[in-house]
Amino acid sequence: MTVAARPRFPIILTVIAVLLLGALLTLGVWQVQRLQWKLDLIDKAEAAAAQAPLPLAEALAQEDPEFRQVVVTCRGLNAAPFVELQTIEDGDAGVRLISACPVEGRGTVLIDRGFLPAETAERPAVQAEAAMPVVVAGVVRQAPAPNAMTPPPSGKLFYGRDRAAMAQALGVTGAVSSYTVYATTSANPELTALRPVAPPAAFSNNHLGYALTWFGLAITLVVFYAALLLRRYRPTPSKDR
Repeated sequence: MTVAARPRFPIILTVIAVLLLGALLTLGVWQVQRLQWKLDLIDKAEAAAAQAPLPLAEALAQEDPEFRQVVVTCRGLNAAPFVELQTIEDGDAGVRLISACPVEGRGTVLIDRGFLPAETAERPAVQAEAAMPVVVAGVVRQAPAPNAMTPPPSGKLFYGRDRAAMAQALGVTGAVSSYTVYATTSANPELTALRPVAPPAAFSNNHLGYALTWFGLAITLVVFYAALLLRRYRPTPSKDR
């Protein structure tokens, strides 16, 4: 009986395993970081929701007004020109109506007046010179910008919250706030189909599960690689011929 020649060390396989392990650990650490970011964001949203509403100008003067409840006074908001943002709300397709509101000392803020289901053909009347002050409650949010896959607007129909393009379509000149106000009360109570609603302040938080998944895959990879090496280097007797 003799012992078979020792096999070569699997360099290519080891390099691939190390690269995969690094990628899995990096994804796991990233999800842990995302978990902490999401927890901080949830705490911030809950704290802001518990505070009394502020006039919009006061809220925008704060360092970070995200999630603050505000009171907005905007001349002619009920008859203001608007653009439409195609969206889905609670599973229903439709559009959101976006108007512009000048805020003293803060430029122009876009006001999301609410959601209209796709089957609703009616729209609020537009009177560009309307001057009656309209007061609505709302929530300040920093709306996500469109990405490279977002279709360009078609006239006054938008597919992403491109603030600059929306402001231009509404005839706004000058600075436009990076924040959007989502109305939570209606500027057009006569249009019952219009639902003023802000995006939920509660966020899905699955990052811990994702992190455990990536770390679990990393452990599985290490175990698989170790088992492969043990099998490869386990002495196997061979018969002399």
